[in-house]
Amino acid sequence: MNIEEIFGFDIGSVHIGFDESTVVSWIIMLVLTVFAIMLTRNLKVEGNISKRQMLLEMAYEKGTAFFKSMLGPKVEKYTEWLMSLAIFIGVSNMIGLFGMKPPTKSMQVTAAMALTSIVLVEYVAFKNYGVKKRLKKFTKPVAIVAPINVLEVFTKPLSLCMRLFGNIIAAFTIMELVKAVPLLKIGVPAVLSLYFDLFDGLLQAYIFCFLTAIYLEESVEDFDDKPKKKKRKSKKNKEIEQTQAPAEAA
Repeated sequence: MNIEEIFGFDIGSVHIGFDESTVVSWIIMLVLTVFAIMLTRNLKVEGNISKRQMLLEMAYEKGTAFFKSMLGPKVEKYTEWLMSLAIFIGVSNMIGLFGMKPPTKSMQVTAAMALTSIVLVEYVAFKNYGVKKRLKKFTKPVAIVAPINVLEVFTKPLSLCMRLFGNIIAAFTIMELVKAVPLLKIGVPAVLSLYFDLFDGLLQAYIFCFLTAIYLEESVEDFDDKPKKKKRKSKKNKEIEQTQAPAEAA
């Protein structure tokens, strides 16, 4: 359950340490980068393509179609970013299948990903509206709810962080308790691992990205100002218009 420090060094009186969640995250990023380079080598635009390229293109098309269904036209350009985020979280959650501790059971990892998502959401919002109109949106639907809308900016990353962290740490705790029981060591951990590491890991990656997609879509949705009141025509003007209408028709 503890997150152990792998290595560290001192700069004066300050100790800088790197724990296992950070190191495992680096390993995952390195493996995914090497894997991506290997998959995308010698791709062809014309002519006969290999089965590897065919499968890669099919997976990419399916992935982009899936995530674009969550996003509107204004933010669909962030599809690739959401796909990369989903792959990293999914692999991080499933790394327990290979005997490593999932980095997402560390709150610092989930908090970093949640902050990254919300920073992107707010960047898109300010870019779409401009500073003045974005700040004005905090007063919608009425000005009295402005403090709640401002607080929501901080509660969104907190909910993303705690939801992912809570589910992964709970699954990890259950697996460790099962492994500690001698009678359950044969067969049971393997079956439970398929659920907690595979199914639940992919599910949490989907939920994290789905909520981020919703926040992105909300950040660019239009909001209407109070409609301007139409000037009422005076009775005299109405009579003039009614007398001019037959004359113009003639």
